[in-house]
Parts: sequence; structure tokens; C-alpha cells
Amino acid sequence: MTGSQAATPAELDTRVRLKRVARRLFAERGFRNVTVREVAKAAGQKNHGAVGYHFGAKEALAREILVDGAVVIEGRRTAMLDAMEARGDPPTVRELVEAIILPSVELKSDEPDETQYFSRFLLDLSTNHPVMMLEALEGRWNVGYQRCLRLLRPLMPDLTLAEKNRRFVLMGSYLGAVLALRESFLADRSRGHPTWRSESALQDIIETTAAILTAPRPARPAGG
Repeated sequence: MTGSQAATPAELDTRVRLKRVARRLFAERGFRNVTVREVAKAAGQKNHGAVGYHFGAKEALAREILVDGAVVIEGRRTAMLDAMEARGDPPTVRELVEAIILPSVELKSDEPDETQYFSRFLLDLSTNHPVMMLEALEGRWNVGYQRCLRLLRPLMPDLTLAEKNRRFVLMGSYLGAVLALRESFLADRSRGHPTWRSESALQDIIETTAAILTAPRPARPAGG
């Protein structure tokens, strides 16, 4: 349903099911490789045009899923940053890295499940459909992430601005890949995956991410 007419409770429930199923399928197979008919069928809809009726197009469905997850993650991240600010002491690099990572991976029973399958879905969009992703976020739903970067810059005094920005790109690429991989292994119930299920695994990701930002600048070749 794409117009201004208010949706009924049944229609809202159908929208939620379609988005939940689509998020999983997009995460597992990639946005490009999933059809709207497959989404409708997996969601138990006999009408294969259900996605078109409720969202208008597959792209609109993906954008809504992206914003839903970003809203939840940004809410958690902003709360963490506000708590740091209220404390009065400047945050550390590790604390800011935690504020980047933890909001997207900590599922809580009393919150919506919009972050389930989200890391793989986000990696697929950022890699294969970056324009669609940026247009959906509209500069509004990554404000907390940008706030983290602003707070990190003064904590990296030995690097130039260009080097800091390059480290942020490397950090984003590293986290996009490793969090998607972690999510994939945690979702696989066919094996134990003790490395990824270890309580220390997430802490290792936090530490290695902080190391990307704090590693000394590479030595310049003599005469370079």
C-alpha cells in the first residue's frame, strides 16, 4: 500500500512480515538476486504482487528496511554517546569504537528485531548499491556514526587529516566485512563455530578496530 490511505492492522502485519522475510533473503543471497515473487511466497502471501501493493517496488522495500535498522542502531548509538558526554570525561578511542560496533550487533529482547540479518544486508548494499544506500539514509540516519568520527579525530593527533580519513575508510571496510561474516556464522546452526560464538570474539573485533585507528603512521621511504 503506497498511497496516503491509512493501513489496517492486517496490512501493517503483512508489511512487517514482508520486511522481515526480505531482510533475511537480501542478507543471505543479495538484493539483486532476490525477486519480489520470492519475498511474497516466503512471507506466505498468495498474491505475488504483495510487495508492489505494500511498497511499490523492490528498491522501496530495501530502502525501508535500511531505514528501519538505521533508526534502531542510531538510537542505541546516540544513547551511548550521550552517556559518555554526561560523564564529563573525554571518551577514549575504544569507547567510541564500541559505540560504532555494539549498537548494530547487540540484539535485545525488548527492542525491535530490525538489526537481525542487518550486517549482511548492509554490506551487500554498501558494496553493490552504494547510491541507493546513501539516498535512503539521506544524511539523517548516520548522524551518530558521523559524531563518532568527529570525536575520534582529536584522538588521532599523529595523523594528518587525509590519513585519518583513510583510516576511517579502512575501518568501515573492515567492520562491514567482519561483522557480516560474524553474523553469518552465528546464524548457522549446523556447526558450533566456537571462535565466533566465543564471548571474546566481539572484544577482539573491538580491539582490532581500535588498532586500525591508533596504529602509528607508516614510515616514509628515505628520500621519499
